[in-house]
Amino acid sequence: MMVENLPLGGRFHHQRLDLKRWIPQFLISHKTLFTVLWIAAFGSVFLWQRNSVGGLSLFWWGTPARPMPRLRPVAFNLTDFGGVGDGVTVNTEAFERAISAISKLGKKGGGQLNVPPGKWLTAPFNLTSHMTLFLAQDAVILGVQDEKYWPLMPPLPSYGYGREHPGPRYGSLIHGQNLKDVVITGHNGTINGQGQYWWKKYRQKLLNHTRGPLVQIMWSSDILISNITLRDSPFWTLHPYDCKNVTIRNVTILAPIFEAPNTDGIDPDSCEDMVIEDCYISVGDDGIAIKSGWDRHGISYGRPSMNILIRNLVVRSMVSAGVSIGSEMSGGVSNVTLENVLVWGSRRAVRIKTAPGRGGYVRHIVYRNLTFDNVRVGIVIKTDYNEHPEDGYDPKALPVLEDFSFTGIHGQGVRVPVRIHGSEEIPVRNVTFRDMSVGITYKKKHIFQCAFIQGRVIGSIFPSPCDNLDRYDEQENLVKRSASQNITDIDYDF
Repeated sequence: MMVENLPLGGRFHHQRLDLKRWIPQFLISHKTLFTVLWIAAFGSVFLWQRNSVGGLSLFWWGTPARPMPRLRPVAFNLTDFGGVGDGVTVNTEAFERAISAISKLGKKGGGQLNVPPGKWLTAPFNLTSHMTLFLAQDAVILGVQDEKYWPLMPPLPSYGYGREHPGPRYGSLIHGQNLKDVVITGHNGTINGQGQYWWKKYRQKLLNHTRGPLVQIMWSSDILISNITLRDSPFWTLHPYDCKNVTIRNVTILAPIFEAPNTDGIDPDSCEDMVIEDCYISVGDDGIAIKSGWDRHGISYGRPSMNILIRNLVVRSMVSAGVSIGSEMSGGVSNVTLENVLVWGSRRAVRIKTAPGRGGYVRHIVYRNLTFDNVRVGIVIKTDYNEHPEDGYDPKALPVLEDFSFTGIHGQGVRVPVRIHGSEEIPVRNVTFRDMSVGITYKKKHIFQCAFIQGRVIGSIFPSPCDNLDRYDEQENLVKRSASQNITDIDYDF
């Protein structure tokens, strides 16, 4: 047929007739292909929906729960063992049955216990080796608010006493001893100690034993705690005790900044080879407190805290300090680096506290790139923190304080940038300040306060340092030697 000889309108009419014949044939012959492509397109969008966080939702309202990743060869759900997440049912036996099953899998790489979304009320329970405890988004483990469900344990050997009362102490909500290869992680699920019950009883003096931590792991190694929230602990929140190779990463720790007594955030205690990083801590006592035992008990136990890296933190403590060392440091603390830390809205920023009777040492401590924002006292070293488990402590057991460096210290709204209070019997030795500029709220002369301190200032710093320190220029050439290291210029009135 000679299409080119048809009139213009006739050619279009002929093409429309061809299309009417061709489209049904094409659709019939390619029906399977279209079906496959449509399913693939829908499936890809579905998977994208499942795996995106906070992305656009095309097919349902709300953000779907993220799937539980499998971090071990075998994974269980708490509901497999009778768990009920209604906030009322006590799930202690469900946790215990699940962990018992995982304890049999150590030679196969261990097991994972998934805690789904819900409120999982429980009394304290023990972890096992080669275990991952995984808390889903919106999963909350709740501590039972009744001390009769909390077991009593012997005092820590490096303390000799319960920290608040002689004799036994309450155990922790989540506990572990002599373990290896333990992971506590999740999609930022929460472990909540419901500490309000304990704080009230403590203030009313109705407790006969020391309160228990929220999470305590003892005599263990290869521990990872990440991507969770810990809140409202009865006592210290996270307490690794005599552990090695511990990593705490991307953890949020919360408690009221007032009227939540002794709710320290993280207390590394006689621990070795540890990293704490990328955490947010706002609590009712020290954000972090590095410890190693109390007076003669810590001296006898003899396990130092050493090789600890703390970095990339935001910390708040209106009652105590952002990051402390001590006061229980009788086994010694050494080789600690604290860097890239913001302390805001706090009573003190960084502090070392000790006293006669402690013994031990604090040495080789590096503070680098710290920011203080609205802090009453920035840097504190205190040598008369006199809390002792016994009246008959040995006052001749004197701690050694030496080798501290402070570099890149900045901030604003600080009342007293530095207060280092050594004493004749416990002098503070070999302290270095470099690159310091802190905005102050009180323009008094002695806002850089010193007593019995030996050290140096390199370059110019603000505010002007105390006269106890030697002055060096930026090239570390001596400019002026201190006339006396024992000058005392401490004013606790502001």
